[in-house]
Amino acid sequence: MDGFCRHCFADAPDGAARCPACGSPRLIRHSELHTLSIAHIDCDAFYASIEKRDNPELEGKPVIVGGGRRGVVSAACYVARTYGIHSAMPMFKALKACPHAIVIRPEGRKYSTEGKRIREMMQDVTPLVQPVSIDEAFLDLTGTHRLHGGSPALTLARLQKRIHQEVGVTVSIGLSHNKFLAKTASDLDKPHGFAIIGKAETLDFLADKPVGFVFGVGPSFAKKLERDGYRTLADIRRAGDKELAARYGESGLRLARLSRGEDTRAVNPERERKGVSSETTFNEDLSDLAALEDRLWPLCVKLADRAKVDNIAGQVVTLKLKRADHRIITRRRTLTAPTQLADALFRVGRELLKGEATGPRYRLIGIGISELGLSTGDAGDLFDDGALKRAAAERASDAARLKFGGDAVVKGRVLRSQNKP
Repeated sequence: MDGFCRHCFADAPDGAARCPACGSPRLIRHSELHTLSIAHIDCDAFYASIEKRDNPELEGKPVIVGGGRRGVVSAACYVARTYGIHSAMPMFKALKACPHAIVIRPEGRKYSTEGKRIREMMQDVTPLVQPVSIDEAFLDLTGTHRLHGGSPALTLARLQKRIHQEVGVTVSIGLSHNKFLAKTASDLDKPHGFAIIGKAETLDFLADKPVGFVFGVGPSFAKKLERDGYRTLADIRRAGDKELAARYGESGLRLARLSRGEDTRAVNPERERKGVSSETTFNEDLSDLAALEDRLWPLCVKLADRAKVDNIAGQVVTLKLKRADHRIITRRRTLTAPTQLADALFRVGRELLKGEATGPRYRLIGIGISELGLSTGDAGDLFDDGALKRAAAERASDAARLKFGGDAVVKGRVLRSQNKP
């Protein structure tokens, strides 16, 4: 069975427990090791890993990236996960499970910058990189053997080591013959793992998995399937495409195909991203316009930072509000030209907010952009003589923050919002 060392990349003889060249136990073997080429790379607890990298005193401690008693967990390190903490968990539940956890407010610009560095490293090994989020992507390394002097598996192992050495975080890799199985494999060996699902083992691997194992089968659909007698993917497989399509339509047909490990989706680097947004949940419900504006401004800065790192701009600005009764309100405005500036986002968001801050109490506010495209520079506004001057000031502020740190230039509105619950 083919194998190599993930530390020094030397061949690993079948049966060896350690690498004969360097002594490392980090060996990988598989009968299809050098023939598979579709991969999924997922950064391990990315936000928390970045924070631990930047502050070695956090090593070995439970770290949560998130904020606000009524907010949610953005990321939890693997120490924190031993307490049952996971992404999207309400903060109050996370702190109840681990009261001594260290909570760090997210720094979107820093994470976006590091995510972009990792993406560029991926693009060094193949142009076929399809980002899924800031910290994960699919890669197709078909036909890259000659270019990199080795199989896709070996190239991926080298990339994994490079990311660890240069960025200071670990990634887990899943390698298979399609995207569904590559994504599945990347979750099998975390953190800093490398897992493979070959063609020959696909059916056996999937057979005993519960129906909820398939991405896209939520708790409600899973319960319905179980009530109808479909508990495992083997049950789905026995039912067949016709029966599943008749019962559940397109969702049933998709599930039937995935139960056999069939996925014809290509890795598409041109897949369009529909939008980017940022939101926060308050510790206490708010109705006052000034207080809501104070929460809106830092979200606009965070969103603008992400857009600038990715060199994108949006022509549609969307304000999101969630009332105390959990009713969600969205208001949109189409701009005359795309923007990535916090100042422009805030001005539009504030105008949209004025029409809603008329009495109801809100528990969440968010701002987003859509109709995305590459940034082409700052456009002026015929009705706003100061737009270009403010744009230039914001760019100068960005440069200062980049050089001297995030607190180098702080507006009074930010200071007020930081001192509020």
